[in-house]
Order: sequence, then structure tokens, then C-alpha cells
Amino acid sequence: MALLPIAEAQARLFASAAPVAVEEVPLAQAHGRWAAADVGARRTQPATDLSAMDGYAIRFADLPGPWTLIGESAAGRPFAGAVRPGETVRIFTGAAMPAGADTVMIQEEVAADGTAIRLTGEGPPTQGRNTRRRGLDFTTGDRLIAQGERLTAARIAVAATGGVATIAVHRRVRVAICATGDELVEPGRGASPDALPESNRAMLAALLADLPIELIDLGILPDDLATLRDAFAGVEADLLVTTGGASVGDHDLVRPALEAAGGSIDFWRIALRPGKPMMAGRLGDTILLGLPGNPVSAFVTALLFVKPLVAHLAGAADPLPRTTMTILGEDLPANGPRTDYLRAELRDGRAFASTIQDSSMLLTLARSHCLIVRPVDAPATSAGDSAQILVIA
Repeated sequence: MALLPIAEAQARLFASAAPVAVEEVPLAQAHGRWAAADVGARRTQPATDLSAMDGYAIRFADLPGPWTLIGESAAGRPFAGAVRPGETVRIFTGAAMPAGADTVMIQEEVAADGTAIRLTGEGPPTQGRNTRRRGLDFTTGDRLIAQGERLTAARIAVAATGGVATIAVHRRVRVAICATGDELVEPGRGASPDALPESNRAMLAALLADLPIELIDLGILPDDLATLRDAFAGVEADLLVTTGGASVGDHDLVRPALEAAGGSIDFWRIALRPGKPMMAGRLGDTILLGLPGNPVSAFVTALLFVKPLVAHLAGAADPLPRTTMTILGEDLPANGPRTDYLRAELRDGRAFASTIQDSSMLLTLARSHCLIVRPVDAPATSAGDSAQILVIA
């Protein structure tokens, strides 16, 4: 069976399921979600001309003065009258410009003697200086947030300022996770030398913690076909993520258990190192992603497939992880027929790949800042060459 390119596998995953249902939530509950529709401004900001500084509001045509002080305008307490020729109003940052005034002289530019105000700066201000015109930020009907954009703190703030109280988002994605393997035990429990503390579930939960999900932990499942079949058949989730049992050995039972439960495989085996044995399938309305059991392989496939799929289901317009470029700190050999993700440290702005890349070595992963992406059949590279990386720490 030919290995599936990573980009094709990701595209097939996204095509296999539409985003989950939409709900309306208050802005305070929207952080980290994705907008299910465009969000438009319901008011103009600023709604009127405002002062950008503390100073004196004048008519530009009256320069160089002097002026007579006739009142004050503060934020939320505007001056009720109008500025006539030769008059000025004391004004503060964020206050509404009084009618007739079009320019603000900052307080450091003037001298005040009672109600007599005169210019003392080096030169007269330009017309409109130190003011914020109505609609400077946005006007009613402007698009503030596009469908599929993530609701960051800044986007929530602009929505609130735009008069929006609630926002349409996709509901939280229900994600079930489990680990398979007779050798696995819960971390911290006494174990025989042939047992292994299970780490993938905690790792997956941490990787998905910043996404809008409801996590269902199915625990550790044994290498038993009937047990796996029944567990899979009973899952009520949008996505089931398994780790271990995804290869072709006698004890790799995820695929036969999925099929025994009435599901089917969409694709299996990716042109990826580490993580080649990953599989994708479906059981009713649930998508299954079967990750390798080796922890580094599980980490890489979760970054490339699980997180992007959850983001897609949650309505992200651009769910794929973003890479950046850096400089290599050492030579790298030519790559083979699979895209390689090398654990690496960043030192003095350069990436240094770990000497040993065995997919069972978690300490190497824990000490890495990034993964160097080596494309299929990439030629050998030298220290000082640029390389694509995926930052992980």
C-alpha cells in the first residue's frame, strides 16, 4: 500500500466532516472559539469626534489666538454649547469635541491666565491635530470579525466596542481519547519491569487544552478485540483518538475492532516520520484517528492531524499548524521518501537537531523547542542554510 502524503491526508480528513453545530454565546464565553459567521459593527467608533489629548479645543481659523475660555468637555460629560470665533473649551482625552471646534492645542502649548488662553508653542498646530474623527476605527456595518477567525482577546474587545453582546460560534467538539496496550499502567502506580506508565492520554489532553472541546477519557484499554469493539461502539463523540495498536502486528487491534464495531477505514499509513502507522476511519457520526503508541509519534501525528481536525470541526478557516523559517546550526543528511519531523533545540537563533531521533525518546522531545521539517527527498543541507520549523515550545 502506497504511503499517503501528509497534505492529502489532511485534506481528506477535512473533507470527511463539516464543522459541528452552531450556538450563540456571550462574549465572555467566546475566547478560543471560532466565529461561525461574520461579525458586523452595530455602532460607529468613535461615535463622534473626540479629543486625543488633554488641552484646549479651538477653531483652527482662529489661530494664532488668543482665546477666551468658555467651558470644559470631559469624557462622558460633553460641553453643551458651541465654540464661536475667539473662544476655546478646556478638553480632556476621550472627550467629545464641542460644536464649532476642529483642533486641539495640547496643554503644554498654551499659557492660561484665568479665562485668557494664548499659544506659547513653537508653531501653530495643524488643522484637526490631536483629534479622533468619527468613524476613525470603524463604522456601523463594517466587518469586525470574519467567519472562521479565532476569537482572540483583541477580537472580543472589538466586538464589544462594536455593540455586539453575543456571538455565533460552533459548539465544543466532543473528543474521546483512549490508550491501548496490555503493557500500560496509570502513571504513578507500582509496576513490574515489563509495564509502562501510560503518557499519551495526558499528552493529548495537554495538546488539546487550548481548543474548545469536551474531553471524554476512556482510559487504558487492553489488547482484546471484544473489549475494543464494545468500547468503540459505545462512544458518543465527534472524534475518537486512540493511541497504540495502529500497526499490523498480531496485537494491533484498532483496525479490526473498528471494523467489528461497524466502522470503516478511510486511509492508513502516512508518508511521515515519525508516525507512519496513523489511520483514519469512521464509525457512524464519529471520526476515528488511530495514532501510533510510541509517544513521539503520537505527539507529531496529534500536531499534524488531531489538532487541525478539531480546529476544523470547531469552524476554523485555517486549521493547519503554522511553520516558520530559521537557520540550521549543523549539517543534515539528505531525506528519504517520508516527510521527516526532527526534534531540535533553538540556540542563538539556530536549530540543532537531536542526535538520536528514536520515536520512543520523550526526554528528547521535552528538551526540544521545535521540529525541523524535512520534505520528501530533500537534499543534504549545510549549517547556515534555512529550514522550515514547527515551533513546539
